[in-house]
Amino acid sequence: MPSADVIIENARILTMDPARPSAEAIALRGGSILAVGSRAEVAEMAGPTTRRIDAGGASVLPGFIDSHIHLFTGGAQLASLSLAGFTGFEQIAAAIRERARSDASKVLIAEQAAYFMFGDDQPITRQLLDRVLPDRPLALFASDHHTMWANTKALEAAGILHGRDLPPGNEIVMGTDGLATGELREFEAMAPISALTPTGGREMLGLAGHEPKTPPTAADRAVDKEIIKQGLAYCASLGITSFHNMDGNFYQLELLGEIEAAGELIVRGRVPFRFTPGMALSELEKAVEMRSRWHSDRLKADFVKIFMDGVVESTTAHMFEDYIGSPGVRGASYFEQGEFDAICTEIDRLGFQITVHAIGDLAVNRTLNGYEAARRANGARDSRHRIEHIELLAPRDLGRFAELGVIASMQPTHAPGGYYPPEPILSMIGRERMMLAYPWQTIRDTGARLVFASDWPVAPLDPLLGIRTAVTRGPVFEGAPDERQSLVDSIAGFTRDGAFTEFAEANKGVLRPGAVADVVILDGDIETTAPDEIDAMKVAATLCGGQITYERSAA
Repeated sequence: MPSADVIIENARILTMDPARPSAEAIALRGGSILAVGSRAEVAEMAGPTTRRIDAGGASVLPGFIDSHIHLFTGGAQLASLSLAGFTGFEQIAAAIRERARSDASKVLIAEQAAYFMFGDDQPITRQLLDRVLPDRPLALFASDHHTMWANTKALEAAGILHGRDLPPGNEIVMGTDGLATGELREFEAMAPISALTPTGGREMLGLAGHEPKTPPTAADRAVDKEIIKQGLAYCASLGITSFHNMDGNFYQLELLGEIEAAGELIVRGRVPFRFTPGMALSELEKAVEMRSRWHSDRLKADFVKIFMDGVVESTTAHMFEDYIGSPGVRGASYFEQGEFDAICTEIDRLGFQITVHAIGDLAVNRTLNGYEAARRANGARDSRHRIEHIELLAPRDLGRFAELGVIASMQPTHAPGGYYPPEPILSMIGRERMMLAYPWQTIRDTGARLVFASDWPVAPLDPLLGIRTAVTRGPVFEGAPDERQSLVDSIAGFTRDGAFTEFAEANKGVLRPGAVADVVILDGDIETTAPDEIDAMKVAATLCGGQITYERSAA
């Protein structure tokens, strides 16, 4: 038996392998797992050059897989002002004005803005933001990244104060005075503001599958690669060894490919082709080209991402029934059913996995119908098509995930009553619909597959926060279903289930001989930590392919 490159011992290993759920030590060699077993057994594989890591009785898990993030956007926003938790005019204004003193950007961008952060009856308008910062462009990103609010200077600088024609599903909200109110809905409406940022908004282009209009200069590419590398390093610091990106274009793939060629792709990634409204089916030739060009064990372009609707907070998620307090308002889908059926059928015929953002119950229904149409046309196969978010679900659709083999890709921190407060979601959809909203355990009980993720930068990236939220979030009101997850299922959602979702369950997401050496070492025992303190734990070290990609300093 060859000696190990690395041995991690004195550990409480949760392998996520049902054949051997726990162990004391693990040996790694050449990017793969050599052995998992008792401390004495694994110690026999030590050689003169083996690095031995004493875990100090802490948990060792498969490297975390975040199955829904936006890497380029998240990396670009690491240095941005966050307004998470800020409420009231004075507190928000003080934070923005303080940042303005040290930020010389063309437009000051703040992240994680809440829809009603200025007050329940106070809409965010350009006039309100003019009071906050009157003399320079200012824009606030909603935490869900489906809405932006801009002041008058920003709207003028972007050339959209008087509105602009946009593709369906995107809106510059206009006031009775014929001028923009400051509210911008969806990517195309926000793009002119993003173009004013230091990156020129290049990090946002993948959300709509666009390429840069003019070729980025060498300096631009260097800036963008550095942003992506910062995002990768942040992922590694949180124990993440793989990510599924939910936006993509050739430009982003080229940058990631260059990072990989330099040996600096420290987190494995999947990047999609984005299919958007109005796109011809022939455009899928680009998805085929992406798949053929990027197919290494570190970087793949092997699925297609589609948006079906928007989000609840802006009433753009598509519902069967009206939003409460908004007669006639139900949101809308970006595709009619017949059109979407044809799109799914062609993508499925080409052998791609499909993943669709669908939040409203009608949008989820329409997506399931599309997957069923593809199966009817092409025959059943192990497609593992996904639906992202599934915040509301019609009772008629509950059993269809298992029936169709569709994966429910859900984000624990999105659910009201966990990381985010119950309002305004509860008041917008009501208790009846909340009975089948964010239905983690309810879907699991049907036999369907779930996978968990963060949707960073919409929510914090930390998988331990996701696990903690999945384990602890109880019923939002008395009589509501209890969707809390077991610790094992929660961890599996960020490990084994993520590997299954990317067709990699044979060698990833578990710790067993022959699997890839993707490992995270925590600073404590997750099994004995109080559930509501799980997110207080830290990552001690992360290894991807047997190489240490993050190691916490002793200080």
